[in-house]
Amino acid sequence: MRVLPCADSGLLVELDDLDQVRALHAALEADPPEGVTDFVPAARTLLLRLDPAAADMAGIEQAVRSVRPGEVSTRESELLRIPVVYDGADLEEVAILTGLTEREVVEEHTGTEWTVAFGGFAPGFGYLTGGSPRLEVPRRAESRTRVPVGAVGLAGTFSGVYPRESPGGWQLIGRTELRMWDVDRDPPALLRPGVRVRFEEAE
Repeated sequence: MRVLPCADSGLLVELDDLDQVRALHAALEADPPEGVTDFVPAARTLLLRLDPAAADMAGIEQAVRSVRPGEVSTRESELLRIPVVYDGADLEEVAILTGLTEREVVEEHTGTEWTVAFGGFAPGFGYLTGGSPRLEVPRRAESRTRVPVGAVGLAGTFSGVYPRESPGGWQLIGRTELRMWDVDRDPPALLRPGVRVRFEEAE
């Protein structure tokens, strides 16, 4: 673990892997040190946003280092069900890469519960983990210049849903009409760290 100052209102904690990030995030969120206003997890870091007027940076660093994270439990967190039409442009390619049939790809994607590990790339984009290891696939060799809003994709061990039209290199397996990001909604993002997700095949 490395703890680095981030300007005058943050601490950046560097960890070995995503499991450590999730465990530390859960432990600190359950009992946040005084002066911490927000947590921003990523693949191997956890950013602590601080209130400069109330935070003792040295004390918070000591509190972070003294945490003994336990097993991450998501049983009490929100469950989001996402209906998906599985007709993505890369569904056939994913089947080839995984050795599954297209039907089996759908069954694997809908057959397990995913969890939002962290957000990034674009507002409302969540990196989902915990899916079937049989669906681990590389990003596309060449990114698309336009991926439609609502596209459901796979990359590495992650799944995700594009919250808006944008370039992207994930393997697209389907699409959803559910809006991932809406500034008129509170909160705007459906996919927030800790939220559990079940993908369901749309009829």
